[in-house]
Amino acid sequence: MQPDPHGGFLPLEALDIFAGAIALSLIVYVLVGNYAGRRVRRLEDYFVAGRRAPTLLIVGTLVASIMSTNAFLGETGFVYDGQGGPYLLWPAIASTFYVWGVLLFGRYLRRSRAITVADYFGKRFASQRVQSVAGVTIILGLGGYLLAVTQGAAYLLTQVVDLGYGAALVISWATYTGFTLYAGTRGVIITDTLMFLLFTGMAFLALAWLVGEAGGMAAAVDGLARLTDKAGMMSWKGIVGEDSPFGSGLHFALWNVTLALAWGMVYAVSPWQSSRYLVARDEHVAIRAACLAAVCLTFLEITLYFGATVINLWDSGIQPSHQVMIHAAKQLLPAVLGAGLLAGIMAAALSSASTFLSLVGFSVSNDLFPHAALDEHRLLNISRLTMLGIGLLTLAIAFRAPVDLFWLTYFVGTIFASSWGPVALMSVWSRRITESAAFWGIITGFVFNVGPKGLATLGWLELPFWLDPILLGGLVSLATVLILSRRGNPGRAERVYRMRLHRVPPEERHAGRARATARAPLAMIGFSLGFAALFAWAYVRPYRAATGESGAAEIVLLAVGPLLWGVTALVARRVVRRQYG
Repeated sequence: MQPDPHGGFLPLEALDIFAGAIALSLIVYVLVGNYAGRRVRRLEDYFVAGRRAPTLLIVGTLVASIMSTNAFLGETGFVYDGQGGPYLLWPAIASTFYVWGVLLFGRYLRRSRAITVADYFGKRFASQRVQSVAGVTIILGLGGYLLAVTQGAAYLLTQVVDLGYGAALVISWATYTGFTLYAGTRGVIITDTLMFLLFTGMAFLALAWLVGEAGGMAAAVDGLARLTDKAGMMSWKGIVGEDSPFGSGLHFALWNVTLALAWGMVYAVSPWQSSRYLVARDEHVAIRAACLAAVCLTFLEITLYFGATVINLWDSGIQPSHQVMIHAAKQLLPAVLGAGLLAGIMAAALSSASTFLSLVGFSVSNDLFPHAALDEHRLLNISRLTMLGIGLLTLAIAFRAPVDLFWLTYFVGTIFASSWGPVALMSVWSRRITESAAFWGIITGFVFNVGPKGLATLGWLELPFWLDPILLGGLVSLATVLILSRRGNPGRAERVYRMRLHRVPPEERHAGRARATARAPLAMIGFSLGFAALFAWAYVRPYRAATGESGAAEIVLLAVGPLLWGVTALVARRVVRRQYG
């Protein structure tokens, strides 16, 4: 039985389809994850999956671990409320940092043969305290992110199945803990890829159905541009003014660019993204995966944001707005497609949660204290027990903490842009950075991001919109590193380690593999040109006809995208040809 596209409650049979789809997907993840765990024999298998992952698994885990319930519920609600235009028209700045990140940091990280990113910092600066402080930021930052996605998964369950919030928390927690605890990174990357394929496919099919029902993309844009209760939603700046978080177009533009750069640094150096390169089979896989992840993530985000925006044509007053995709799945889409979409949203939550749980557990067991005296088998058992303890603590906090999907993720997710960005990049490219500079750079970046952001959240501090705590923390961290590096010199072990990082391993130099890797950036160029052409024809043209505006700003933004992506792709091709061919 098809749902009424204009509202009304679904029959019980359809609701059973939704619950059944989610239940089936959860069972599959647990079975696949535990099957993968049977091949875990050594600590390297548990932490970095034996360093044998191919391109597909790296792309899958990169995208899946970043696309949590914040994207499917929090960000879609934000876009639905009035920021449809800018979230579609602004060039994908952050996604290009996948490529810059792997070129400037990720491939050197893999070359280090570390088992965690904090472990890399410890080796690079010959310092346990640098490794420990990096581990602490992972525990605090990703612990907060783990809390957010666990609550998001539980919230989704309560909207689909007749469960209380507490029972839903336990079920979602037990599912991702069940395979992460046993299989470690090997189980995480395999299930991540399955989840990535599921939620990407379901999101695209849902968008295609919604746009088709609206009469096509041009007709949908025309109808959205004519909405009187959300006037300006489809412009380059969205809805701004008194009833918006943004006072003006300039305010939104600065906020959007700051956030894009911050999340770009997250993609480039954060532990849950850059650590995926430690798992890659070789540096060619890492570079190819980064290029393809930029394309896949941008495609998925555009799909989600346009889908959330189009829902306004059926109902522009859904509250709370983070339910917009759930509303579409249950009351707009055909039952089977809606069930698949809900299973995809649950997959997005569980993929991120499993990644965060594994990384927090690894940091507690491996990075906080020296462990040279422990044998590999004992350390593996300690890692599993530690992960269980972290999971139980997260579950206990989730029962008490309020649910705020968008802003909680925004709060904790960008910590690493400030605290890790300068130190990570300079650890590869600076001859002068010292152990003391790295240690205090991480601390000051963390404190000057979290401190002002926390005070602003409590209403005790009001910063100008151009001085976001993300930017403030990053600038303070960079200044700290530069000042302290001028007051000392790196030790011999640090200099030698950095010098060895810049030696391309002989096994990575292979003309055939280099040619194949050099094709990956071409996918970025083709995607960006195709996206700009499609939106110029099916977005800007009907927008101008509906509003009578020139659309000049929208055209400029569409033109910037291919330029930005083209430069990034050409640099990647040049690096591959010169260093690996």
